[in-house]
Amino acid sequence: MKTFIHHSFPELKRIDGDTNRFYLTPEGKRYPSVSTVAGFKNAQAIKKWRESVGEAEANKISSRASKRGTAIHSLCEQYLKTGSAEPNLFDQEMFNSLVPILNLIDNIEAIEQPLYSDPLRVAGTVDLIATLNGVPSVIDFKTSRKPKEKENISSYFHQTCMYSHAFYQHTGILINQMAIIIGVDDHEPQMFIERTRDWVFPTIELRESFLRAKGY
Repeated sequence: MKTFIHHSFPELKRIDGDTNRFYLTPEGKRYPSVSTVAGFKNAQAIKKWRESVGEAEANKISSRASKRGTAIHSLCEQYLKTGSAEPNLFDQEMFNSLVPILNLIDNIEAIEQPLYSDPLRVAGTVDLIATLNGVPSVIDFKTSRKPKEKENISSYFHQTCMYSHAFYQHTGILINQMAIIIGVDDHEPQMFIERTRDWVFPTIELRESFLRAKGY
């Protein structure tokens, strides 16, 4: 069984809009979600993709990907909490490929935990903060139909960097490793490791660009 380290985190209220998600902090501050800010630069590319494939097909693909991602997240969470999980036939191969990586995880400090950062003015729900192969890490689980290239997933690193700073605000613990774990259809899973400090300034620049564009 995994070791769980308990912290006292403040409660957040989530507000889902048509295109963006927000969180209300206990002090009444309204912050955009980490995923909204992290994906800010991808918005135009996604818009062009939706136009190229058509709205109906884009909705179909997005819905399928969202359901797959939610299912794999839930299975990983269940496995980490209980030591077992029962995937359906559609998710079984991908989940089983992730189990060896899940077995490297221990000392869980946050799992599906809402967090917020006042300096960054963002909030969101982190997948996992735990040790990976003995190293304290902010861990994010993703799914994909095909392998990713590191240069195309900068938004994932911005995301985990923001969570690292939010976790530091509430615990005083600095996590300097970020791990992106991707389950891939018909392939071995991918794992990308980065240092938090290498992404601090790019993430602050992204946040400032988002705030200026949205008028916050």
